[in-house]
Amino acid sequence: MARLAKIEPEDWDPRLQAALKPQDRTPLEQGLMRYFAHTPDLALGVGALGGALKRHRTLPDRLVELVRLRVAFHNQCRSCMAIRYTDAVRDGLTEELVCSLEQPFEAPGLTDAERVAIRYGELFATNHLAIDDALIDQLRQHYTEAQIMELGITVAFFVGFGRLGATLHMVEELPDAFRGEVTDGPVAPWHNEAIVVR
Repeated sequence: MARLAKIEPEDWDPRLQAALKPQDRTPLEQGLMRYFAHTPDLALGVGALGGALKRHRTLPDRLVELVRLRVAFHNQCRSCMAIRYTDAVRDGLTEELVCSLEQPFEAPGLTDAERVAIRYGELFATNHLAIDDALIDQLRQHYTEAQIMELGITVAFFVGFGRLGATLHMVEELPDAFRGEVTDGPVAPWHNEAIVVR
């Protein structure tokens, strides 16, 4: 059960309804916005940032999703782990690849570019001060500086809002594998009960 009351879309500020069109989304896709709706001006800003990260993305959708899921595991955000985005699936994300995230640095299905981006995301989520010149140089072998900055902003979004989602414990709409209490131990995204959303 979520720790704060969610606001149903029909009760959202009209500006938030107009900007996000919640009637076109499932409750799971409405996600954190049902809680952000308590603060509509802030919710509009968060929605604008999230939308910009998606609309102006230059990194491959598959890569972003792999990084997102590895960060979600470290955040223990159950709703983040339960979701797979359609654009990533279209870009080649499979559940086999998601399962490879359990041991991403040995996984044969991942590219070197994906591995270093996943490593960056993992360190950002667990030990950000360990991101050093050597890791940035490894990123430069595969990405432009603009893409490295895009990756950093994207991962910052995932870490921050994923942790917020984890603290809210929004599990009502999730498959059973993701619904337990935090005290039940860590949950992982690498199994087949995920839900594909837009």
